[in-house]
Amino acid sequence: MTTRRTAAAAVTAATALTLLATWGGARTAGAATVAAAPGTARTAAAAGECRTLAPGASAVAEKAVAAACEQIGVWYTWGGGHGPQPGPTYGQVDPSDPDSAHDPERLGFDCSGLVRYAYHRAAGGDPLPGNAYHQFHAPQAQQRFTAAQGTAPLLPGDLLAWGSGGSIHHIALYLGAGKMVEARESGTRITVSDVRLGGDYAGAVRIAPPATAPGTFSTWGTDVWTHKEPSTTSERVHRFPGPTTVRIACQKHAEPVIGCTGSRARPRCASHARSTPNP
Repeated sequence: MTTRRTAAAAVTAATALTLLATWGGARTAGAATVAAAPGTARTAAAAGECRTLAPGASAVAEKAVAAACEQIGVWYTWGGGHGPQPGPTYGQVDPSDPDSAHDPERLGFDCSGLVRYAYHRAAGGDPLPGNAYHQFHAPQAQQRFTAAQGTAPLLPGDLLAWGSGGSIHHIALYLGAGKMVEARESGTRITVSDVRLGGDYAGAVRIAPPATAPGTFSTWGTDVWTHKEPSTTSERVHRFPGPTTVRIACQKHAEPVIGCTGSRARPRCASHARSTPNP
């Protein structure tokens, strides 16, 4: 037993040294910027344990999955990944979780820190800052799915969320085939898990690819029309039955409109504007 414990300790120490060397080994108050994936992550990804497992996802979503899968084996650490820039950071002690006692010594991510980093790597910038609640309700949401819908309509890269009563406490990235990659809890490492549809599973959200041209937005309503001219009385060109991406060219000043594009919090009235659907 002593020999076995000694070997296990040596493996743990070697893994910790690998992670620290990969992330630069510098412990700072801010985020550590990712330079390369840990060797353990590359091995896991190469073995097919974490990858896109279904077709149909956008290129950005597939890149987000790949970025998250590169972190297999990295520590979960409470508060990790929420520095000034996306990337792993040392965590904090969660007063409600005794298992987090060593999180300040561990360089890694919590659940939303991992999602933030994955979409940063995939789309550039910092499109999903904030915690799991903020990400689940992000204005970049292209489509939402209820808990009752299960995994049937989901695509790789969709964000799965858990919580109740309007509170979201956990988030993960869907891989397809009923699998997800997640930073689950203190004392564990980023891993692939079976999707947990029971309990307080709250549903999923699909993140829209970033705009590719100025004036490109996603509609959230139904029966959105484009018009030949920037006027509500001009000839209608095409009706979109559901949410889609449009590029807004112009709109006549002060003319009332009925439908809008963009988020409900920041509507951009364009259903009666001259719009061009993106391919």
